[in-house]
Amino acid sequence: MSVPNTMRLGPFTPTVLVKKRYLIFYFFLIWASIIPLLLEFWVYWRLLWNYERPIHFYTFLPLLAILMYVTIVFAAIFFTKILLVIVNVIHKPREGVFLRTAADKDYRYWSLRNTIKKWPIWLAHRFPFPGILDNICFKAFGVKTKISNSLFEGWVDTEFIDFGKNVVVGQAAILQSACIIGNLLIIRKTIIGDDVRIGSHSIVMPGTKIGQKCILAANSVTTVGQVLEREWIYVGIPAKKFKRNYFFEDGLEDKIGAVKDVETLREKYEEIYIKRYDELKHKERKEIKKEKKEEEKKRLEVEYDDFDDDFNI
Repeated sequence: MSVPNTMRLGPFTPTVLVKKRYLIFYFFLIWASIIPLLLEFWVYWRLLWNYERPIHFYTFLPLLAILMYVTIVFAAIFFTKILLVIVNVIHKPREGVFLRTAADKDYRYWSLRNTIKKWPIWLAHRFPFPGILDNICFKAFGVKTKISNSLFEGWVDTEFIDFGKNVVVGQAAILQSACIIGNLLIIRKTIIGDDVRIGSHSIVMPGTKIGQKCILAANSVTTVGQVLEREWIYVGIPAKKFKRNYFFEDGLEDKIGAVKDVETLREKYEEIYIKRYDELKHKERKEIKKEKKEEEKKRLEVEYDDFDDDFNI
């Protein structure tokens, strides 16, 4: 069964190619990482193969297959790291806004780095035990993360991202430190704090800073350079404050108290922490709408002023 693009999982490596000759690095890495694999199988065959009693050879073959897979992943990471060091010495990665043209050096080397990293990341994500090799790949390529973080469910950029501890990325979420908008390539460092939850199908744009114990709800989108305050839940496109995040709050059990069943717990929680919009009085709803209109008017005025300044109108 085919899988929609929005449901495909794994670390994010764009397939953008400024020049097709960059593929030579891709093929080199495949060839170089397979050599240790062949040597490992040759040693195994020499030690255990016996024409008269081949049972030992086939008995331990499944274990060898797992070991060989780990070997090819680490070999790919090793040779990729060497190439990345060489490429970064020639042109150091940096943040900024660059033209998406072959003449722009930053755009060319961004494309080259992604081409080099694609093979080991593809291998690591298909390991039968998810998350382990993915995080090792991230750490090898300079992403600050913890082995305990659950990042394999989403698409995560492989540079200019710092993760805290206990971070969970939902299915098909996208965390970016680089994006292409029109004819521009935007590269900005993205920072994710401790105990953050990124909802499924949400998008974190480059330069976003998400504070500790923050939740970005499913199908929400941040803006470039947006700052999400700690201990808040953000919802919407673009993401806006919804309510305080009390799920990590100390003493939550004491406030809710003893409950008999799940339904009682839900009612108690809503009574303390949730005030539903449809339960507001008419006057309160009217005031909220008025505040939203004023905020939107101010935002549009700021955007028009910036537009006038840019074009000297």
